Amino acid sequence: MERPILYIAITNHGFGHATRAASVAATIQKLCPEILLILATTAPRWLLECYIEGDFIHRPRAFDLGVVQADSLTMDKEATLEKLLDIKQNQNSLIASEVNFLRQNRVNLILADIPFLTSGFAQAANIPCWMMSNFGWDFIYRDWGGEFPAVADWISDWYSKCDRLFRLPFHEPMQAFKNITDVGLTGGSPRYSADDLRSIWGITAPMEKTILLTFGGLGLQQIPYNNLRRFPDWQFIVFDQSAPDLPNLLKISNRKYRPVDFMPICERVISKPGYSTFSEATLLGIPVVTIPREDFAEATFVIEGVSNYNQHQIITPSEFFQGNWDFLHESPQRPKQSQPIAKDGNEAIARAVINYFRTN
Repeated sequence: MERPILYIAITNHGFGHATRAASVAATIQKLCPEILLILATTAPRWLLECYIEGDFIHRPRAFDLGVVQADSLTMDKEATLEKLLDIKQNQNSLIASEVNFLRQNRVNLILADIPFLTSGFAQAANIPCWMMSNFGWDFIYRDWGGEFPAVADWISDWYSKCDRLFRLPFHEPMQAFKNITDVGLTGGSPRYSADDLRSIWGITAPMEKTILLTFGGLGLQQIPYNNLRRFPDWQFIVFDQSAPDLPNLLKISNRKYRPVDFMPICERVISKPGYSTFSEATLLGIPVVTIPREDFAEATFVIEGVSNYNQHQIITPSEFFQGNWDFLHESPQRPKQSQPIAKDGNEAIARAVINYFRTN
């Protein structure tokens, strides 16, 4: 029998789509090692390897771009529009070249998070296209006015051709999709014990004074690190290699470690609004401190989601950027919902994929 082959196409925007898709891929691989994984993304291979322990094929390809950004909070809409119009103009050749690849490699199923053109690949190659996300790019662009609503319509049309959507928590309605299955939270699990982490990295501060600062793959240039001097007996952990050298700031440079690995030893996580960080923190019950994000429509939904199902502090940008971080002395708020959220996203999507291969 031929090996089942799953092609996973990932939006090339920051690291969040890559880490959550890779978490699902890793679960598929654990439950059914004979499935061959092909990951089509320009996310670096080392990032994917942080989540997927076994073999996979990395195909560095971009079919969408998300938003052109200077850092985690600064967007360049003009450059984004230019690139989207370029993709639209070249969509037929993009689809044709990928269909050749899918046929040559005998791919059986596409799972996308959440490049819209993959529906076109699937149609032309005559294989099903499933998607997973908490938002579509049509939703992000539609708000921006000008030429963007027409671009959003073009994207919605591709999304409507997708065979099945696994809709993650903290989601917008995702109205373009015709066949929606709601699933629980997705994400990676910590790989190290708390004691091991503390001894390897020399962390002596108690948990209630240990804080993880994480701003995704794009980082954030203007984190006011000077405020850390006001908390000399606290431990701050960051993955930002450009951060200053401060006695209470630990910079994690070893790529085998991920933010989720450090979450269990932290009292809270300070992050921009983003599904993957919020999801992993909520899976582990680690409180989240975040700032609202104007102009990025997904932010409203992820902040509402984390407020409903996790301890949280929503602070203003001025409290974060200009304030003295007194919020660290305040207790996070309780989740607004009394019912817990489903946490089975990785498994639910993985089992659906495996079931598809077993029955087709």
